Amino acid sequence: MIAVDFGAGSGGWVIPLAVILEEGKVFAVDIQEEPLQVLNSKTRLQGISNVKNIVADVQRTISEFPDTFCDLVLMTNLLFQLDDKRAVFQEAQRILKQNGIILVVEWTQEAFFGPKERRISEEEIKEISQNAGFKFKEKIDAGDYHYGLIFLKS
Repeated sequence: MIAVDFGAGSGGWVIPLAVILEEGKVFAVDIQEEPLQVLNSKTRLQGISNVKNIVADVQRTISEFPDTFCDLVLMTNLLFQLDDKRAVFQEAQRILKQNGIILVVEWTQEAFFGPKERRISEEEIKEISQNAGFKFKEKIDAGDYHYGLIFLKS
C-alpha cells in the first residue's frame, strides 16, 4: 500500500502508519520544511525506512506524484487551515487509484479547545468531496473533539 499524508507535520499519523505498512510506503507532505526535518529525525531514531518527506503545498499539484499512484490519502487537522479546500480534494482525486480512500479528521464545531476559527463542518466536507468525484463511505469515531470521515474515489 502507498499512503500520502497531506499536512503531515512532524508525523503524528505517519509513523504509526509506516510501522503498520512495513512493506508499503508513506509519503509525508507538508508546506513547512521544519516539521518534516523533525519527522526525519524520528524515523531515523526508530529505524523506519519506508517514509519519504516532500515539501509541497497540497493546494497545488504535487509534481513528485504521478497520476493514480497511491491507495490512501490522509487529511487530518488540515482543512480548517486551507483557503482552497476544493484544490486539495482535486489533488487527492488525481493521485489516488480507483477505489482509493481518503480519511478526513477535523475538529468538531463543539470542541472547546483547538482552533476556534475556520472549522469546517462534516456537511461541507461531504459536499466538496462529492464535487471532486468521491463517494462518502462512513463516519468513524475520532474522539471527543474530532470527527472522522472516509471517502472512496469513484
